[in-house]
Amino acid sequence: MSLLNFWKKEENNLFDENITIEETRFVVLDTETTGFDYENDRILCIGALVLQNGIISVQDSFEVYLEQDHYDKSTAQIHGILKAFVIQRPSELEALQQFLDFLGDSIIIAHHTIFDVTMINKALERNGLPHLTNKTLDTAYLYKKTLIQSHLFERKDHYTLDDLADKFDISKKDRHTALGDAYITAIAFLKIVKKLREKKAVSLNQLFKL
Repeated sequence: MSLLNFWKKEENNLFDENITIEETRFVVLDTETTGFDYENDRILCIGALVLQNGIISVQDSFEVYLEQDHYDKSTAQIHGILKAFVIQRPSELEALQQFLDFLGDSIIIAHHTIFDVTMINKALERNGLPHLTNKTLDTAYLYKKTLIQSHLFERKDHYTLDDLADKFDISKKDRHTALGDAYITAIAFLKIVKKLREKKAVSLNQLFKL
């Protein structure tokens, strides 16, 4: 799909409020970056996988390491991506094209979604392209909606992906790789939906209104 056709498709895509969570094609996303500055830091890796019908399609996954000039030694200690880590890497524009082809008009799920989506949007801007228009869901926000409202229960302002992995007993073996974090996020999302449904029936449309 060309970039032009991608945004034409997005412009014509109407969100069907009657579609179920199971029927929906979600793309669970994570990015590894040189840092947290939207203007100056860069994406080093994009990892994503498809979640549909309650199944995490590991075989239908996406992972790309980007060619970048900017690297940061301090964040490299976390994600392990060095400038010479991979010999052949696509340019930022080529990587974005590949990701958009994989993403299509799917709903994006991520942990602290605003960070990953903003980093991708900044990369799109640098390459003269429009922002993503996909709907998004944030597991950090949704998780807080599963918690009991009580003065006896201490709630945190922010829950990390490690917090969710510990809460739901999810292996952190591949933590701090883009695809590994996307997989943890996908499992956490399924666990969150299950907990929300224990309280009442939950539709896809209601997830956006929580």
